[in-house]
Amino acid sequence: MAKEKVKLKDRVSAFRNLPRFFKMIWHTSPGMTLGNVVLRIVKAAIPVIMLWVGKLIIDEIVFQIAQENKDFHNIWIYLAMELGLALFSDIINRGITLLDSLLGDLFSNETSVKLIHHAATLDLYQFEDSKFYDKLERARRQTNSRTALMSQTLTQLQDIITIIFFAVGLIAFKPLLIVILFIAIIPSFLGETTFSERSYSLTRSWTPQRRELDYLRYIGASDETAKEIKIFGLQDFISQRFKKLTEEYYKANKKLATSRAFWGSLLTAVGTVAYYGAYVYIVIDTVNGDISLGKLTFLAGSFLQMRNMLQSIMNRFSQIAESALYLQDLFDFFELRPQIIPKSSNPKIPDPILQGFTFENVSFKYPGSERYSLKHLNFHLKAGEKLALVGENGAGKTTLVKLLSRLYEPTEGRILLDGVDLSEYDIVDLRKNVSIIFQDFVKFQLKADENIAIGNINQLQKQDLIEDSADKSLANTVIDKLPERYQQFLGKRFEGGVELSGGEWQKIALARAYMGEAQLMILDEPTSALDARAENEVFIRFSELIAGRTAVLISHRFSTVRMADRILFLENGELLELGSHDQLLEKDGKYAALFKLQAKGYE
Repeated sequence: MAKEKVKLKDRVSAFRNLPRFFKMIWHTSPGMTLGNVVLRIVKAAIPVIMLWVGKLIIDEIVFQIAQENKDFHNIWIYLAMELGLALFSDIINRGITLLDSLLGDLFSNETSVKLIHHAATLDLYQFEDSKFYDKLERARRQTNSRTALMSQTLTQLQDIITIIFFAVGLIAFKPLLIVILFIAIIPSFLGETTFSERSYSLTRSWTPQRRELDYLRYIGASDETAKEIKIFGLQDFISQRFKKLTEEYYKANKKLATSRAFWGSLLTAVGTVAYYGAYVYIVIDTVNGDISLGKLTFLAGSFLQMRNMLQSIMNRFSQIAESALYLQDLFDFFELRPQIIPKSSNPKIPDPILQGFTFENVSFKYPGSERYSLKHLNFHLKAGEKLALVGENGAGKTTLVKLLSRLYEPTEGRILLDGVDLSEYDIVDLRKNVSIIFQDFVKFQLKADENIAIGNINQLQKQDLIEDSADKSLANTVIDKLPERYQQFLGKRFEGGVELSGGEWQKIALARAYMGEAQLMILDEPTSALDARAENEVFIRFSELIAGRTAVLISHRFSTVRMADRILFLENGELLELGSHDQLLEKDGKYAALFKLQAKGYE
């Protein structure tokens, strides 16, 4: 597995993400953010003050030991000050922890909401690209894991302020200690920086494999796949594939982790030796009488805390740089832009539609593909007409209806609605006026009424409309059998949920089509789980209930599509035949041959 090499300049440039990151945090909660910063500034001064009070205590004790008449007054005052500082420090720590937790949760929630909304603005073809999914996966992980970056960065600033206070004390008494200090921590910092780069490179390069692992983990233990797993005995196939991938990652990560542990220990030892060298230096000065025992305690404590803090700062610097690199994944996702951009200034869809939809030399191919899914389509879908799309799998039927609803844009040619290019209309209003139920409709693990209201989610509170839609699609015959009727959770994902058969789910999905007043209704084989008679009844009912509206029907059963006003036969993305059922039979072409073949199967 080749790793993506992350250069030092990339890590340094990643710090440019921090201002944008904290701007997002500030907008999440200005009050909490400001409170967190203030508490950390106060906290930064406490360690230095406590060490200085400790120096005063020790010097006072040494002084009193030499006195005949002992006076504990100053000692009690200093001890009370240190106790007060300790209690105050604990309160400050708890306040910081509380604000970190609350602010982190708010940021994670708000970022997740933004990610959901932004993903919804992107084009459908982007979701059909594996590289896009890698970006989406990396961005999704940042909504939770990057909240720690806030705490890390603020702690970094807090420790830097503390070190400045300590540095002032060391410079005032022993400037040489500062030089020794930096010699102690630089090797460890360089080591951590190097290994953080390698860790990020490894993690990023494994994004596609992690997605595959998540998928294997899901299908290996899911109610949706359990039947196939058992029937086909796939458990060994899936588990071995999962094991193979995890072992490959384990080996790569083990090598890196082992090397990091070895060199980290060695370089840290250098810092430890340097610390004790400085300790020897100030002990000698104390024995020689150059500094007091209290100053020895202050200097030794300051040096030790500065060394530990600088070590943490340098290590945390690498962690923050690494986190900032990962943060770039989130920003990169937010930078993705759709080609189909809604414009509120665009005109609304005509109400009612008078002329209909016209395809003028429309062709379409998916981004990155050389093969056209649709080629040179020219036809007119009249207002109020019911058009059936027929053709073998892969002929382009679903692609055609996605073009009608502007889920895709034509690669060549144009689609007109009442003589105006479809791209000129307000896309949000267009989507409101187009209702599509796909063959692979989603079985939402929600309540029955919510599943139906998805067809027009703004009407979720209108129970009478939901029930009326269920009546029209015959979903009421399914819902009336459920223990909690419209409040029943569908699917087995949540406690108390009830699983439906394929045909029952299709009736629920069909109810979504009746939830709105869309002027164009599209059924893309959503009744494939029904038998021929049941499907025919559904389409007859559908035709009666949407009288006056334009409709597009897709079905492999010719006995069903014959009720359409006209039938469009697609082959290899091209319009092969177009006409009414009787006209196409009279033409005795491909449609007629397949119709007769299918009819013979029912004899």
